[in-house]
Amino acid sequence: MSSLALEVCEPCRGDTPALSAGETEQLLKEVPDWRLSEDRKRIERHFVFHDFATALDCVVRIGAVAEAAGHHPDIALGWGYVAISLHTHAIGGLSRADFVLAARIEALPRPETEGAAR
Repeated sequence: MSSLALEVCEPCRGDTPALSAGETEQLLKEVPDWRLSEDRKRIERHFVFHDFATALDCVVRIGAVAEAAGHHPDIALGWGYVAISLHTHAIGGLSRADFVLAARIEALPRPETEGAAR
């Protein structure tokens, strides 16, 4: 588990600067299954499952972690997949809190029916 998962998600204000490219690249190393979006303002992760029920359970578990952290991802759910996108709305880009939540999501137990990430 990444040490980021143990950090507290600090809420950002609108005047908090987004992470620099260098800071983003360093933090991505802590969550290697996450990818930077094309616009470089979000980090994203796709999960593949063998059925809808398992994908839905994943969303429920991620939602509980996000709510506890007070930091809420964009989540897409469909048959056999979950797509997560994180960014800090208040600053229109990435903050450390996005990586903290990504690390917490990575620390969740994985169902045996999970397929390969895409």
